[in-house]
Amino acid sequence: MEIITGYVGKKHVTSEQERDINQGIVGPGSYVLKTGMQMEAEVSSNNEIKIRDGVLMHQGCAASIKKNTYDSLTIINGSQGMKRIDLIVARYEKNRDDETERLGLKVIQGTPTESNPAAPEYTEGSIQAGDYIADMPMYQVIINGLNITEVKRLFEAEPDIDTLKKEFAELNGKMENQKRKWTKLCEIAGNQNSSKTFTVEDLSGYSEILLTCGPAVIHQTGRILGSSTIPIKLWNACNTDYSNGYFQSTYGSNTYIAGVTRLSDTSVKLYANSSTLAGLYVR
Repeated sequence: MEIITGYVGKKHVTSEQERDINQGIVGPGSYVLKTGMQMEAEVSSNNEIKIRDGVLMHQGCAASIKKNTYDSLTIINGSQGMKRIDLIVARYEKNRDDETERLGLKVIQGTPTESNPAAPEYTEGSIQAGDYIADMPMYQVIINGLNITEVKRLFEAEPDIDTLKKEFAELNGKMENQKRKWTKLCEIAGNQNSSKTFTVEDLSGYSEILLTCGPAVIHQTGRILGSSTIPIKLWNACNTDYSNGYFQSTYGSNTYIAGVTRLSDTSVKLYANSSTLAGLYVR
């Protein structure tokens, strides 16, 4: 092992090491970072596109356009009655002789056609594998006749860590709210004293089980008259079955009786007497 971010008395940090670090933080893909103008494309004329300032990370290799400046790219004239798609790429290149490296913008010219033009091919490459060329597609330049009609962005803008933290916090909040909503697992309408075994999803990861009872008559089946909330700790400890269920919910001097027994993490037995609609919910 050798230290990277430390002084050892000589120059020792390599571009390969720096790219490995960047890939570990940002990922191995190719992105534009959310800083500056984020390399926004501006059509200056039908022969020039300006790429505004920003920073990109191409397979761990970082490059930038200085703030408040731009890189100018020349677009070859289109032809009357013809269509063409040019491709703007960020190209990594390694010199085969002295192994110096560079990363800059390049226009790959497409083939003119009367209809349905295709974008030109590019060299994907793998920088860390030692390839001498590796392209990151940035924009497609759509040319119709003599005019640039559209510049289509192809890259993703990578959010910073602070933005990701906020997005994760918001997502976690939504998930917590979702967990507080009851989800119906099963129900049974009593016919005499009825019971039925149901296969359900694994309930061990939930926090509460809700057993409800109400009238089984058709025009009142939406009414819940009684309920019992069962903490998951008690639910998981259930290992005995009774005639009307291990856990019960009743209403009106036993007019409505619902019961449930945990048979396993994925199996329950639901009970209901002759006048009851029993329901089981989780959250």
